[in-house]
Amino acid sequence: MKRIILGFVAALFLTSTLSSCGYNSMVELDENVKTKWNQVETQYQRRSDLIPNLVSTVKGAAKFEQSTLTAVVEARSKASQIKVNPDDLSEENIQKFQAAQGQVGQALSRLMVLTENYPELKATQQFSDLSVQLEGTENRIAVSRKDFNEAVQAYNTKVRSFPNNLTAGMFGFKQKAGFKADAGAENAPKVEF
Repeated sequence: MKRIILGFVAALFLTSTLSSCGYNSMVELDENVKTKWNQVETQYQRRSDLIPNLVSTVKGAAKFEQSTLTAVVEARSKASQIKVNPDDLSEENIQKFQAAQGQVGQALSRLMVLTENYPELKATQQFSDLSVQLEGTENRIAVSRKDFNEAVQAYNTKVRSFPNNLTAGMFGFKQKAGFKADAGAENAPKVEF
């Protein structure tokens, strides 16, 4: 009888301890990471949606290197095919996504530099409006990525902290990967006309 009572007291103690083990806060932080990831994808989708308009405007207003236009369209197509499941935010998946989006950014940079050589294009209101939208989108992407990385940091800190790491291990909460700077991002880009 004493063993049953001791077992009951131990079970009651464990139950009350588990309520403060951090499980619910880990779930909350995990959901926050997923929400922030969705925001990142939303901003990249916004950029992807703007690209056809930008390309059409540029194509209609200037006759320039077809290879640059093709690079923008191909990069957008490849980037829109890569999807990352918010439940599997591994470093490898984030890097694949980031690499594809980086190609879009590089192609757009080349496109923007080429437009400097076409003053009549820069003067068109449509191009000007789209350029502002694209710049705003790039800023939104940067903010979304920062917010995502902050959410990942809060989640990873919780998952790795004692005693939460014990609960995390029991319930399968694993560290998540965040965005890292692209290779060579520490160097200032060269702009040549």
